[in-house]
Amino acid sequence: MSEFLVALGLLFTIEGLVFAAFPGAAKRAMESVLATPEGSLRLVGLASAVAGVLLIWFVRG
Repeated sequence: MSEFLVALGLLFTIEGLVFAAFPGAAKRAMESVLATPEGSLRLVGLASAVAGVLLIWFVRG
């Protein structure tokens, strides 16, 4: 459980840094997401989730 909380903290840290360092780019990215069809977002989300699981699997072996 502690590893999950560390991973969640790292996620918040990275997201916070992106918004703090590049607020304009973050806003444009959100506008782009709103204009993207739901099917494409689902496909990208699924691909990202699979890539993340594979990365963890290879690293943790």
